[in-house]
Amino acid sequence: MAKTKELSKDTRNKIVDLHQVGKTESAIGKQLGLKKSTVGAIIRKWKTYKTTDNLPRSGAPRKISPRGVKMITRTVSKNPRTTRGDLVNDLQRAGTKVTKPTISNTLRRQGLKSCSDRRVPLLKPVHVQARLKFAREHLDDPDEDWENVIWSDETKIELFGKNSTRRVWRTKNTIPTLKHGGGNIMLWGCFSAKGPGRLICVKERMNGAMYREILSENLLPSASALKMKRGWVFQHDNNPKHTPRAMKEWLRKKHFKVLEWPSQSPDLNPIENL
Repeated sequence: MAKTKELSKDTRNKIVDLHQVGKTESAIGKQLGLKKSTVGAIIRKWKTYKTTDNLPRSGAPRKISPRGVKMITRTVSKNPRTTRGDLVNDLQRAGTKVTKPTISNTLRRQGLKSCSDRRVPLLKPVHVQARLKFAREHLDDPDEDWENVIWSDETKIELFGKNSTRRVWRTKNTIPTLKHGGGNIMLWGCFSAKGPGRLICVKERMNGAMYREILSENLLPSASALKMKRGWVFQHDNNPKHTPRAMKEWLRKKHFKVLEWPSQSPDLNPIENL
């Protein structure tokens, strides 16, 4: 937004003089051809500081006016994929020339930041309730309990192309997705608060028997290498390969304590950050 022209000192003094002789803000505005809000601001400043002179500023004035800030904030709220270049052009058309870093700093002060879209599961009401129940049950768990958990998961790496990312302006950067697969290699890994465990490349299509073999050969060695305390807890999600009766029975016979996990909640697993 173009900056408004600053009033001369004579005009500001005249506003105060007219106010002191009893004229209203509206009458002063009409007489001098000014907005009532401008007149009121000058009068309030005079009442507070006993001067109409410009006061010392703590730093450089903002390059984007409050109106301009509202405009670009509204724009990215309606379309989070708006680029900084788009906003620079919008402001330039309105009479304000700024750089892309200025756009970033301005939006950051409004609580917005540029993020990559992060994919999360599409949640149904039953999934939301299960996640809420899980959170409430573990709300008061001490840090020591979480430090004694081995977190695990499988992940895929695309063989062709790339996982494209898009930049968005958000306070929360998630978009809903559905599960899909193909064109990848599969890895199984685990970690705890003490560090990473083993990372295994799955060379064939994984099924329940193969998953059980992976755990049999790698889970206990990982726990030993990580020096897990007695009674450590194993976490895996509700993938169909993890939950058949034979798998649950095998875990029970091995005396593995398994963390109960809500469905459709891979984003709750801290291994996603690793």
